[in-house]
Amino acid sequence: MHPFTKRHRDSVAALGETRLIEAIRRWLGDVCPPPPFGIGDDCAVLPPAPRRQLVTTDPVIYGRHFNDTVPPRAVGDKLLKRNLSDLAAMGARPTAAVIALALDPRVRTRWLEQFYRGLAAAARRFGVAVVGGDVAQADGFLGAFLTLFGEAAGPRVVPRTGAHRGDWIYVTGTLGGSLLGRHWRFTPRLAAGAWLAHRREVRAMMDVSDGLARDLHALTPPGAVPALTAAAIPVSPDARRQARHTGHTPLHHALSDGEDYELLFAVAARADRTALERAWQRAFPRLRLTCIGRFADAGKIPPGSLRLGAFHGYEHLQ
Repeated sequence: MHPFTKRHRDSVAALGETRLIEAIRRWLGDVCPPPPFGIGDDCAVLPPAPRRQLVTTDPVIYGRHFNDTVPPRAVGDKLLKRNLSDLAAMGARPTAAVIALALDPRVRTRWLEQFYRGLAAAARRFGVAVVGGDVAQADGFLGAFLTLFGEAAGPRVVPRTGAHRGDWIYVTGTLGGSLLGRHWRFTPRLAAGAWLAHRREVRAMMDVSDGLARDLHALTPPGAVPALTAAAIPVSPDARRQARHTGHTPLHHALSDGEDYELLFAVAARADRTALERAWQRAFPRLRLTCIGRFADAGKIPPGSLRLGAFHGYEHLQ
């Protein structure tokens, strides 16, 4: 559905700000608690939590993160899930969210209703309270900006830093081909992230959002380089399908496409990898786990390793 309309009576401008906020509260339903714990006050009040608090923010912007081919319910679903993926990458679980909308007055009321209903369905599924936000006019623009609060699911959170030279590199799921629909048809790895955060041998973790070839640099320890085995990269069926039309290889798409929202993590060099993988299989029998290489000393890359300089993920403002 195209989000803009030429008919005033079908647009958010016909509602005005006050009635639109009332409608948003209705569309969210029971995921929006009453004030002061939800929409209605200048600030939402969050209850205290016993564990470490986390916060992340990510938007969805028309023309960048979605277009007319993505159903509005799926756009709302994606907005929450891409933020949930950030929490998953640190071994955390969600608690509450606020949303800021930037709307052209011509945005269809029906489109926005479906967006919020998709967001509300995802919030129910993942146990997130939508506790506030803001609406602002932005001529010629449509974007939704979500800030998500969470708490550690266990005794620690797992940052991107912490890997050592010699550590093994793992990734969940399969990679590449997100433009064929996987960029919004994905599952944030909350349970897997919490499980990995309880494993002492997991030293560092992040999610794959800008492409493995780019994101892996953030996980790489000083003085090391990632030495990957091309045959080990878990290439998705969508990456293979996309390669038939782009002229790129399936491996190129797996390394460069981005918006995979899988977990990328480092395992201590001396860890019992067999025990880890067996425990994973018992916990997540339907989710693939792959060791794709290890961090080698700079200048000592094993023969046959991938040269990541030939691949580029997504970079903002380029």
